[in-house]
Amino acid sequence: MTAPTPEGSLIGSAPRATAEQLEDAYRAGTRATITALSVSGVLAVVKITAGFAGNSFALVADGVESVLDLLGSVLVWSGLRMSSEPQTPEFPYGRGKAEPLAALVIATILLAAAAGIAYGAIHEIVTPHTPPAAFTLWVLIGVVATKEMVFRYLMRKGAALGSRAMLADAWHHRSDALTSIAAFVGISLALVLGDGWASADDWAALAACLVIAWNGVQLLRSGLRDVLDAAAPDEVIDRVRAIAVAVTDVHDIDEIRVRRSGLVYLVDIHVEVDGDLTVRRGHEIGHEVKDRLIASELPILDALVHIEPPYPAAADEGSDDPAAPR
Repeated sequence: MTAPTPEGSLIGSAPRATAEQLEDAYRAGTRATITALSVSGVLAVVKITAGFAGNSFALVADGVESVLDLLGSVLVWSGLRMSSEPQTPEFPYGRGKAEPLAALVIATILLAAAAGIAYGAIHEIVTPHTPPAAFTLWVLIGVVATKEMVFRYLMRKGAALGSRAMLADAWHHRSDALTSIAAFVGISLALVLGDGWASADDWAALAACLVIAWNGVQLLRSGLRDVLDAAAPDEVIDRVRAIAVAVTDVHDIDEIRVRRSGLVYLVDIHVEVDGDLTVRRGHEIGHEVKDRLIASELPILDALVHIEPPYPAAADEGSDDPAAPR
């Protein structure tokens, strides 16, 4: 099971100023994050209390992971808030990298939680103990149902906004639900098969750790792509090309580089125009390309447009002139 990534997600479908899109995205993301934060807080208290009262280590571990969910939700909100702040002289490209950095931290928390739960499960396996109480099963049923709803809610919001951090937080909740399902299976085996199977819930929690760790690795890789400025998906690059080439007097596009910065894209584009045009006209074309890109449905925060004349490939080949364009 792998976590989907928002490679091609857009903040909105209607052409609007990117600043407005960012503000709307921040508000929507904040509402979703606060909802997840509240649910995680309640579940953490319920699970830890029921785990100690019902002698279930897996349920206590679930509660600890819900506490980590609280931290993750706070990090998501902080990343969204910083990513939505406007460009400044100190941060001329905005602070979009705060959003994937938050996703990286959440992925690290997932891996740490998997390691911690695995350690506790192994300790419980080698330590004789009595089976968990039957009422913990009902607690787990409610926990799994709630966590699955939170997961779907955050996935829907995160995909709509193109937020790495929100998708990471969603999968953190799904991992919590998987741990709860494993605990439910283990507790059921322990209750049905007797004292000799008291550690069954611990074995189930140990197995769930592998799933949690796998999702953590996938989210870590996804966040690293943004931090290391990986290329945008082909459909985004193709759309940028189509917008630019539609501008009057643009002959072709020589090169396009598009990278994510949190919820937005930054574009570098080389536009070919008639070499005999005036500098003023070339400047106007460059501004029109930039303005159309920023006003498009793509969440483009900024675009650097380079104007150049078309260079016939045949004329370039075999030229010994070091000043000849390549």
